[in-house]
Amino acid sequence: MKLHGYFRSSASYRVRIALNLKGLSVQHLPHHLRKGEQCAPGYLAINPQGLVPTLEDDTGAVVTQSLAMIEWLDETHPEPPLLPRDPLRRAKVRAFAQAIACDIHPVQNLKVLARLRELGLPEEKVTAWAGWVNREGLSACEKLIAGEPGPLCFGDRPSLADLCLVPQLANARRFGVDVNAFPRLLKAEAAAKAIKAFADAAPDKQPDAE
Repeated sequence: MKLHGYFRSSASYRVRIALNLKGLSVQHLPHHLRKGEQCAPGYLAINPQGLVPTLEDDTGAVVTQSLAMIEWLDETHPEPPLLPRDPLRRAKVRAFAQAIACDIHPVQNLKVLARLRELGLPEEKVTAWAGWVNREGLSACEKLIAGEPGPLCFGDRPSLADLCLVPQLANARRFGVDVNAFPRLLKAEAAAKAIKAFADAAPDKQPDAE
């Protein structure tokens, strides 16, 4: 398999964790987002959205969108499972993951921030916007799992929720967010980072890290 990504992309980070948890080897193909390499014609022929990550399987079939990739990996390589068996628990894990992947991450990603700069916002306001998005979204996430015993988001096994949480907390820190306001999220993050699959997927461990 081939994973097109970028070391700092939180969506790519999620998929790297999933691949590691499943014990799957993959060829990493970096595309430098700040240099616009994701807009090269060759890459757009693979992923017309010009986003990372993109996953190509052994047959050359292409899957885009990180959550779709992770669920496909979970369906084709079911051990260890990344979603609970119970339908209600599955819905809760998906809801938490989507709160991050659909409501926080896209609103503070590179493409949106670049557009804010194009519209004339000074850099401090662009950063403040990204920080606000993270604080608001993570505050809701804190409440979503407040009653979960942990140590991870939903129990003692990594789930799709943890795969989304750890990269998003890294983003929040980059934008100056005081994450100490989210003790339950930090508890889950600490438990996840103690797992080798998470540690090996960290941005600073990637070949294209700067």
